[in-house]
Amino acid sequence: MKTIELFKAAWQSLHANPKRSFLTMIGIIIGIAAVITIMALGNGVKQKMIESFKTTEGGEQTTTINFLSDDPQKVGFTQQDILAIEQNFSGQVKNAKLEQKDSEITATAEFGNSAAQAVSLGLIKDPLKDLKLVAGKELTKTAIATGKNEALVAKEVARSQYGSLERALGTPVFINNTSYTIVGIYEKNMNVEGPALNDVIVPKALYLTTVDTTTGSNSLKLTITKGKSASTVSKKVVKYLKKNGSAKNNGRYEYFDAGAILQSISNVFDMLTYFISAIAGISLFIAGIGVMNMMYISVSERTQEIGIRLAIGATPRNIMNQFLLEAIMLTVGGGLLGFLCGWGLASLISTFLPYGIKAAVTLSSFLLAFGVSTAVGIIFGILPAKQAANKNLIDILR
Repeated sequence: MKTIELFKAAWQSLHANPKRSFLTMIGIIIGIAAVITIMALGNGVKQKMIESFKTTEGGEQTTTINFLSDDPQKVGFTQQDILAIEQNFSGQVKNAKLEQKDSEITATAEFGNSAAQAVSLGLIKDPLKDLKLVAGKELTKTAIATGKNEALVAKEVARSQYGSLERALGTPVFINNTSYTIVGIYEKNMNVEGPALNDVIVPKALYLTTVDTTTGSNSLKLTITKGKSASTVSKKVVKYLKKNGSAKNNGRYEYFDAGAILQSISNVFDMLTYFISAIAGISLFIAGIGVMNMMYISVSERTQEIGIRLAIGATPRNIMNQFLLEAIMLTVGGGLLGFLCGWGLASLISTFLPYGIKAAVTLSSFLLAFGVSTAVGIIFGILPAKQAANKNLIDILR
């Protein structure tokens, strides 16, 4: 039989019992839809994670190198360091610039008549919602915007410097030769990141007017050239700074390898996605049994048709190919419908997910649906097809 005739014969046989054919396909549809839904949502979460590390419009990754200084009076990065990095890593670093952090800034502070000491400084441009105030008042939005010389001090610092929280209120603290009045005492919040974890909190705009952030900083932001590994380039820059940095003898350079962490999380997430997909794929095995059962019934019901085909010259191979093709058409049709259902279900679920996570259906997902459904058709259709091909014409005529 010609291929086109084989397809026509298989289609006519399936179309003769549309309800039975559709009910047989339902198991395949459900199994493929479950797998595609899980994979689409998993891919969506991965893409969102990756996008969170791509902060520039061109899609380049940005990383930050911090300098932990042994001397609060000295900064880790200068314009000289930036020029050296841009010259030595011209094809890998697209841009390098000094950055002023909002927290964990090492500064020199003088409380009352005490000697100068290093403190961690937090900068705010709006009142903190999660601040645990234990005495005094918070920095108001108006005070922050107008640059009032007011500061908040952590409870531990206030007690160590003044003996009690009440004595600390209203006293001055000198930071970078600028006087701030302590108006509130807060308890460090270990459950959040940011200024609330520092020793002293002051208005950001006012503090930046007292330091020259254009000539030096303890934070350096790198924009990595697109296509380059952010982790690899950042490690090279840190290694270079340890040997040639302007402050190499006054502290240490640190780089948090977010890319490596992201890759590890991504790998674990892939394993979980495939594991859950494998569990959902059990339904495909059950559906395959249903396809095999349906094909055995079809073979027994069409014994006369098989005998007629053999009598007019069809070979056992032609018979086997037709029944095998019917099984494959059932499973592939169910697989494609399952793919569309899974895509639609994943898109619907993603509308209720936080952080803007969107379902991501890839070409590999489509190929998986097509390949698995085809494999199910072949595996569970081959035995019934062989049974049909092995029927003896003489026995049929009897």
